[in-house]
Amino acid sequence: MDRHVIEALGRTKVVIRDGKVVEVGKPEVEYCPLFAKFRNIQVITPEVVRENMEFRIRDFGMCTPERKMRMKDFLSFGVSELLGMAVDRGLLDAAVIVCEGAGTAVISDPELIQGIGGRVSGLVETTPIPEIIDAIGKEMVLDPKRAGIDQYEGTRLAFVRGFKRVGVTVATAADARRIREEFGQRVAIFAVHTTGRTAEEAETFFDTCDIITSCASKAVRERAKEKALLQVGNKVPIYASSLWGEMLLKVRLEMLKSSNVTTPEDPPRPLI
Repeated sequence: MDRHVIEALGRTKVVIRDGKVVEVGKPEVEYCPLFAKFRNIQVITPEVVRENMEFRIRDFGMCTPERKMRMKDFLSFGVSELLGMAVDRGLLDAAVIVCEGAGTAVISDPELIQGIGGRVSGLVETTPIPEIIDAIGKEMVLDPKRAGIDQYEGTRLAFVRGFKRVGVTVATAADARRIREEFGQRVAIFAVHTTGRTAEEAETFFDTCDIITSCASKAVRERAKEKALLQVGNKVPIYASSLWGEMLLKVRLEMLKSSNVTTPEDPPRPLI
């Protein structure tokens, strides 16, 4: 059965089957400054979420065999942009990310990293789409038969495939800790989809990760006041929580030739 579950804008549960949106939950976040800026969405409602998901299906074939896989940079400081830049500049050899229709995958092409991660985030569950798996390369997909999501095992696969320095996205503090303990400084860990995390989880992110996205997380923002080495952005800030992460953000700032605007704040609402 073709089934893809995404925690979409507003941390709204969305289920897509056979290229159709079949279920839309209730948004937990009503306002996101990024969707307000780029899509003119001022209030996130189930209807708005459905429309946005259907737009993505039409626009680039999200969750379908027609998925467009490559993309140039979109955000200044999105995680996929940072990962793609790091690979492009030789700071990382590959990125372990999650793609609908493939699950956990190891990607070493910057435009593919951006095309996957820059278009779809918050993937919870997915099933195989052969065309997407073929576009990535079956040998670089952790579980081609089931499209499983397991970032720890994906990191292990990256090293088995011969990559020396690997970036990996994680959505849970448990994954972050396990990956750091097992692979040490050979990995750069990017905490994503942090909305709703507890204070304890936020603490673990700052103890184990290199880059942390704030999303609509109250706990991450509170912990960042004491533990972030560098913040970029004022709408949905990105934090460096290691010296390597700080270096990466500074490289990005230099590449963009832009000043780092951190105020006034324009956070999502409510923070949870």
